[in-house]
Amino acid sequence: MSTTLRGVPALTSPPHVTTRIPRAYPTALAALGEFSSATIHEAQGRRGAIASTIKPIDRDMRFVGSAFTVVCAPRDNLLLQVAIHYAQPGDVLVVTAGELPQAGMFGDVLGNACKAKGIAALVIDSGVRDTADLRALGLPVFSASVSIRGTVKESLGPINQPLVFGGQLVHPGDAVVGDADGVVVVQREEIETVTELSRARFEAEAALIERYRAGGTTIDLCNLHDVLRAKGLTTDLDDIDPEQGLGRRP
Repeated sequence: MSTTLRGVPALTSPPHVTTRIPRAYPTALAALGEFSSATIHEAQGRRGAIASTIKPIDRDMRFVGSAFTVVCAPRDNLLLQVAIHYAQPGDVLVVTAGELPQAGMFGDVLGNACKAKGIAALVIDSGVRDTADLRALGLPVFSASVSIRGTVKESLGPINQPLVFGGQLVHPGDAVVGDADGVVVVQREEIETVTELSRARFEAEAALIERYRAGGTTIDLCNLHDVLRAKGLTTDLDDIDPEQGLGRRP
């Protein structure tokens, strides 16, 4: 329970800013980051995909890091600036701001502040601006929109508390991976397991691609024969091919 001294505001519980959060080892994050967002999403049971409205401002941008969660009021970037102050190198700022697209919450000035601190990326469900400068800076920025509309600095909110972002529950310290296809979240406790599952999926898909290049077909290599027969697939080869044009199972 908080107490109030004369002239001193009561402490919030939890405080607005929590700085001591668990983070994965950089080597573990780097190993996970070798794989695409789609591969990781599929490998962990089709979990963790952030809404596809969140897109990179440059399709060549990609990142991996630990989630540093921030809740801002719509069109108010005060807590985003506070978060940049407290974030550590390798952190990914995951910022929810009311899913308001018409707000330029972040631009080249704050981008340079992030770059100087070694922050890995910004992911925000609102708008950003100065995108040409941000692309030149090389800081991965993923946002819901691009907007020049200015913001205010008025409201406090929580930093490093669990939040729902893009349809996913994100805890501080969770792994976040982003690339041209999207953003995926992996629970911190599952990073090593998901990395191994992603590696296995990547290797299986690489082997499948080689079999396609060698002449294999989708129906054969994906074992679709029984599925298609059960669904009653018909073709114009049915009258001349007793296998209904599907070929014999390999």
